[in-house]
Amino acid sequence: MNVLALTLYGLYLLVGFVARTLIQLRRTGDTGFRGLSGRPGSAAWFAGIAFVIALLAGFAAPMAGVAGLDPMGAMSAGWVQALGLVLAALGIVFTLAAQVRMGEQWRIGIGLDETTELVTSGAFALVRNPVFTAMGLTAVGLALLTPNAVAVVALIALVLALELQVRIVEEPYLRALHGTIYADYEVRVGRFLPHVGTARTTDPAGAAKTEAGATSGHADAVAAVSPVRKLV
Repeated sequence: MNVLALTLYGLYLLVGFVARTLIQLRRTGDTGFRGLSGRPGSAAWFAGIAFVIALLAGFAAPMAGVAGLDPMGAMSAGWVQALGLVLAALGIVFTLAAQVRMGEQWRIGIGLDETTELVTSGAFALVRNPVFTAMGLTAVGLALLTPNAVAVVALIALVLALELQVRIVEEPYLRALHGTIYADYEVRVGRFLPHVGTARTTDPAGAAKTEAGATSGHADAVAAVSPVRKLV
């Protein structure tokens, strides 16, 4: 199972990052890569550090299993690993599907000098961050497939990275950039799961902005959260 988990992890990186970048390059002539950065000590910086830890630990977990690290207690049961295999496979497929749904708006990182459209159709009509949801599903599956202490670290680091990135970095940026459009979207659609994490009321600052004023709000957002980076 450790070798299988390592293979799936490699496939996940290939599909979710390499293949999607090549698709973007072929469609637009641009890789969509804007970089990951943040002022040291900022939320964006901690999100980036946690994401790097998650990637490294995700690779290290099956390698540790191959080297002889024992799985944790009852988690070594065959049905647990089988469930992990199914979840990881589904997560990989859903990650690419959600990324492709973004079309030309897909980015690794946020370009502060450009304005992208807000995608609200397909999977984005169910949750606001389906790519991150799919990444989380993949991480849970891989953790169940190789249920050792390193896999737990990888999962916790990823959850922390995604929570920081979305709640503290991206959502304030998108509210300022898209104004009432995003404010209404928050009220209707859950953050990572359907109907979970919706805004109770429309953000007053966002409601005050009109769609025509969203461009000027972009400059305010850059000043407020710069440097801002979106992972996927």
